[in-house]
Amino acid sequence: MLAGHTDDQETARSLITDDEPSVRSAAIGALDRLGSLGVTELESALSDPSQAVRCRALEIVAHLPAEGTTRIPGLPDLLADPDPTVVEVACWAAGERVDGADRTVGPLVGIATGHDDPLCREAAVAALGALGHEAGLDAVLGGMEDRPPVRRRAVLALAAFEGPGVETALRRALEDRDRQVRQAAEDLLGDSATAGEADS
Repeated sequence: MLAGHTDDQETARSLITDDEPSVRSAAIGALDRLGSLGVTELESALSDPSQAVRCRALEIVAHLPAEGTTRIPGLPDLLADPDPTVVEVACWAAGERVDGADRTVGPLVGIATGHDDPLCREAAVAALGALGHEAGLDAVLGGMEDRPPVRRRAVLALAAFEGPGVETALRRALEDRDRQVRQAAEDLLGDSATAGEADS
C-alpha cells in the first residue's frame, strides 16, 4: 500500500475498516510502518473476522517494543484461535516475545502436546525452544515422540535447555529413524556424540 510509504496516515487509517480483508491487512501494515498504529486499532485487527488480518496483526505484535504489548491481550487469545493458520503464526509470535513468556508458555505447552494440526505442534515446540522457559521443557521432550518434522524441531529446541534429561533425549535422538533428526542431535551434542559412539 502506497500510503505506508508516502506518510499518508489519513488514507491508511480510512482503509482499516474496508470490506476487503487484503485492504485491511495492508492498511494496518502501513500504519505500523508509519509508527501510527494505535492499540485500539491493533486489538481490532487481532480480532478481525479474517484470518489473514489476524495473522498480519500477529506479525506486528511480534516485533513491538517490550512496553508496547503490555495492554494488548490478543496474543494469548490467538493461541486458541479456531484457525490453525492463525495458531501457527501466533506460536511464532509468542516465541519472539520473551517478555510475555509467563503468559504464553502454558498455551504453547497445550498446543505442543495436544493440537490436532502437526504444523501447530511444530510451531509451538519451536516457540518453547525460543523462549527457553523451564515450564516448556516437558512439552519439548514430548515432541521427541511426534512426527519427524516435530521431532526435528524438538531436537533444535532442546538447545535452550540443560540437564541430564536433555542429554539423554539427544542421545536417544542419535538413533532416530529420521536422518535429519539424527543429524540435528549430532550437531547439538558435538564432540560428546562422537565420544559416546566410541564408548559404545
